[in-house]
Amino acid sequence: MTVGGDAQRSSWVRTDPKITLERMQKPGFQLLWKLKLDNQPVQLNSLSSAILLDFYIGYRGFRSLAFVGGSSNNVFAIDTDLARLEWQTHLPSSTSAQSGSLGCPGGMTANVTRPTTAAFPMPVVRGGGRSGPARSAAGTPGEGAVTIADIAAINNALPPSGRGAPPPNPGPRPSYIDSVSGDGMFHRLYVSNGLEAQPAVKFLPPNANAQGLIVINEVAYAATANRCGDAPNGVRALDLATGQVANWLTDAGIAGTSGPAVAPDGTVFVATGKGDFVALEARTLNLKGIYSSDHEEFTSSPVLFAHKGKVLAALTTRDGQIHLFEASDHPALIAKISSNSADFTPGSLSSWLSPDGTRWLLAPTAKEIVAWKVMDQNGTPVLQPGWTSRHLVSPVTPAIINGVVFALSSGELRSSDNNLTAAQRAQRSAPAVLYALDALTGHELWNSGKTITSFVHSGGVTGFGGQVYVGAHDGTLYAFGFPMEH
Repeated sequence: MTVGGDAQRSSWVRTDPKITLERMQKPGFQLLWKLKLDNQPVQLNSLSSAILLDFYIGYRGFRSLAFVGGSSNNVFAIDTDLARLEWQTHLPSSTSAQSGSLGCPGGMTANVTRPTTAAFPMPVVRGGGRSGPARSAAGTPGEGAVTIADIAAINNALPPSGRGAPPPNPGPRPSYIDSVSGDGMFHRLYVSNGLEAQPAVKFLPPNANAQGLIVINEVAYAATANRCGDAPNGVRALDLATGQVANWLTDAGIAGTSGPAVAPDGTVFVATGKGDFVALEARTLNLKGIYSSDHEEFTSSPVLFAHKGKVLAALTTRDGQIHLFEASDHPALIAKISSNSADFTPGSLSSWLSPDGTRWLLAPTAKEIVAWKVMDQNGTPVLQPGWTSRHLVSPVTPAIINGVVFALSSGELRSSDNNLTAAQRAQRSAPAVLYALDALTGHELWNSGKTITSFVHSGGVTGFGGQVYVGAHDGTLYAFGFPMEH
């Protein structure tokens, strides 16, 4: 649905109809297709991670779609079953996408997103048939095609037992894909054809380096980093009903690359590079509470998860520690552990729950993926080392799909030499490689070999419906999975 998969930025897909640990240990998982998109890289930025929509019903029939943002203000919709471009929209922008620097590249400043919910995601189960007769409907003029109702609304309407009266007909509900162009304008596009559903709204300063665009309850949130485009560092919220923008600003840098994480009660959490972990009110971004450290710098975006009736948050630090917090109105440090890895990639953690009820955390370093288990010790959560992956080149945030970790060795040269240009770094980088690992042991199950021919900087790994997607720097989108008949 959004960057990191859900509002908590877990990068965890609970279930999948084809990808399982058992099936990944057998032959069959392979490159399904690759599609070169019409997009020019800006500095090192190119394609965003794919946002997915399965079983969309529009005026063209059934579709499974992936939406990808491009660095030159493009949004692409791809039919993932047929490897076909469904539509392409160029967002108008008053700024040049070719200007900027490595830290402030300009162009499309945030990943695309679909409106989502703050609730912890429920497993998506396919099949089972309808519980009632099919219904047809005609869409309201100007609102796009009639689509399947949001599954969360249906689930929330069902009695706890799953029996009883069927939920009320929610009626036509247009589907949108949201994005931000380089001039800071918020664009809402129809899923069906990529046309603007409403006039663009001012959200961010031009050329801001925005991260983690997410839309919840008709409010768009994004973090702004590196003081790009005269945009102070912080979090911004756009009320889509009124057009009002709220700000929470900081002198410190924003930690990580996935932006703010949102708890089920709507509280917005963000971390800074100087050691602040901040809780903000939904919509207004008024400060609820803050944990501050004078000597520990956070390097990751927060990942939130449920544990023993509480919402916890995990963060990495520059000196190689994992910090565990109670994600409440007044964040409290619970535990921290030294990982012996003082080279965490400035990105985000992943989190998943194994079938035996163990909570896992995964984090990329400069050369591997490291995993920890969240355990209880005398009633207090503690962290225990889990496993370490094989050697990877600048891995990005891993995705966990139904017990399988998809880890991407990005191939990107990450150098402290600030005199190197984007072109020099690109020339010295190596092609990316996608790996499938056993989420319980880190054991390698499969890899893509030399299939991907470019490195990856922006974006990452996403997947569902038996397929996994990677967007490379040269503008090629790759789909891996199990072949199916068409």
